[in-house]
Amino acid sequence: MTAEAAEARLVRRSRKCHRAKKEGRREAKMAEASLSATEVALENQRLGALQIRVAALCTLVQICDGYDIGSIGIVVPSLTHAWNLPGPAFTQAFLWSSIGIMAGALSAGPIGDRVGRKPLLIASLTIFGLASLLSAFAGSLLVLSILRCFTGIGIGGAFPGAATLTGDYAPQRLRATMIMATFTGAPLGGFLVGQAGALLLARFGWPSVFVLGGLMPLLVVPVLAIWLPESPRFLAARGTLSSRQAALLQRLDVAPGQAAEGLDLARGNPVKMLFGEGYALQTVLLWVIFFCSLMDLFLFGYWLPEVLHLTGMTPPEAARAASYRALGAMFAVLYLGLLIDRFGPQRALAWHYAAGAVFTALISLLAMPYGLLVAVIFFSGLTTTGSQTGANATCGKLYPARMRTSGLGWALGIGRLGGIAAPPLGGWLLSLGLPPTRIFLSACGFALVAAAATALLGLRRTRAASLSAPASAGGAQ
Repeated sequence: MTAEAAEARLVRRSRKCHRAKKEGRREAKMAEASLSATEVALENQRLGALQIRVAALCTLVQICDGYDIGSIGIVVPSLTHAWNLPGPAFTQAFLWSSIGIMAGALSAGPIGDRVGRKPLLIASLTIFGLASLLSAFAGSLLVLSILRCFTGIGIGGAFPGAATLTGDYAPQRLRATMIMATFTGAPLGGFLVGQAGALLLARFGWPSVFVLGGLMPLLVVPVLAIWLPESPRFLAARGTLSSRQAALLQRLDVAPGQAAEGLDLARGNPVKMLFGEGYALQTVLLWVIFFCSLMDLFLFGYWLPEVLHLTGMTPPEAARAASYRALGAMFAVLYLGLLIDRFGPQRALAWHYAAGAVFTALISLLAMPYGLLVAVIFFSGLTTTGSQTGANATCGKLYPARMRTSGLGWALGIGRLGGIAAPPLGGWLLSLGLPPTRIFLSACGFALVAAAATALLGLRRTRAASLSAPASAGGAQ
């Protein structure tokens, strides 16, 4: 081959490569334009009846979750007498419940981001509804522990699924507030199980607490199947839609039948995305926050009724007093979500965790009359469990839609390692012969670590996904 022929071939190859790159840039620009138009509509959607319906149904899911999480702690004081077992023996049931929740949360992320939010929610409620119902017939600690593990799997899947779907139907400027509003369902469920448990334990015995906990989610399943819509991004990517689904997208100013490239949907491994695109530091800090926060939440959730029982309260009295911690968490929604949206979690949420350490110390160190103790329990729930609700909202706000379920699901899953450590920690501290309330001193340290990690979120890279800028430019401040 002559030098002239070789040079001509190189020129042709160079031109072909140039044309391919130019075509690739053109396609990328077209996809980006489509992405921006769709995502701007969703990030700046108006708050109306549709968004409120989705939030209300997701809150209902969270109520069922909160009830079933708290149910095992409520029945333990009665089971210690019914089965003639010491309180620390139930560490096994608490532990397997937390393991189940972790497994459900870790599985929920990829399922919700790839398959859809609605199927995840319906499957999760069915699983923990049936498992809770069967728990009423457990005749041994081993059987109860196995059933609580399956209950936990369903609970772990429902939490991130409900929060993510709420975020999909929330404007960016109010996303943390709306997600946090739905998460008030969890402490409301915890409050209801304490109040209802006090009545049910006295009249019908411990199995009735689980029966109610199983019937509630199973009755909610057909309600979700009929009235809960799928994420608008999943609907927009479908080739065929029902007239009802098409009308829903029209209300959101989103065109149906779009290519997946124009939507903020996961097109790779959603878990791997958590450590790419500048999200690595944010992900690690959120995992630390969730670990410490859920350690506190489950230490109190599992052991507070039994600790109060050991201080002299009857099982119904202990159930009722412990429920005020969940009641306090509900009131955090009145202000914390708005503060996170306005000032960022690194300021609003960090101080909230620090305040929780103070109220936890008061419960641990001071002997108080019943009325004052209940008030301090209320404020400890406001600042510690309320902070966890704020952390959930923070996670839903900081991650883009394509990895939102994975971001929250894996934060909850890793955090459940703290929930797994909480039962044996509480049981071990009780077995040392410490005054019962002293076991909560350890929670003070975890609350302060969570506060410090939250403050460090201000150091995360602010490089957002490509779709965030258009939303902000559209007025979503």
